Amino acid sequence: MATRKAQAIKFRELMEAASSYLIEEKPKTESPSELADIMRPLVANLTQETFFVVMLNTKNRVISIDVATVGLVDRTQIHAREVFRGAIMKNASRIIICHNHPSGDPTPSSQDISATRNLIEAGKIIGIEVLDHLIMGKKTEKQYDDFLSFRQQSLL
Repeated sequence: MATRKAQAIKFRELMEAASSYLIEEKPKTESPSELADIMRPLVANLTQETFFVVMLNTKNRVISIDVATVGLVDRTQIHAREVFRGAIMKNASRIIICHNHPSGDPTPSSQDISATRNLIEAGKIIGIEVLDHLIMGKKTEKQYDDFLSFRQQSLL
């Protein structure tokens, strides 16, 4: 139990540091690899699927990164209200959704694809564009990248 509490404290500290960096630097994300560089430290040691929402302004500068949900080791439930709540409150004009696969394999499941399409449709209704969905995994000998971009794979 103490290990889990220590991990939660460490994750909270990491999210606070990321928030400070975003406020000061407002990094621009022009490619999936740039966003993966930002997300890598946030997902590096997570043992449960965690669904993040990266909020962007009209110039594709990161406003905020929020955790929408935390699931189990192999899945998480996601709904549009959790995804878009923070984006609306922070006046984001577009978002990129991102989650990790603790298994290390960033290959999307059919549920990942279906949920992404539903979120894109919900975003159209409320006027917040979903630019991409990144799945973060781990590099192996068989795969070149440790992430998968839905946009690069023509899954959007």
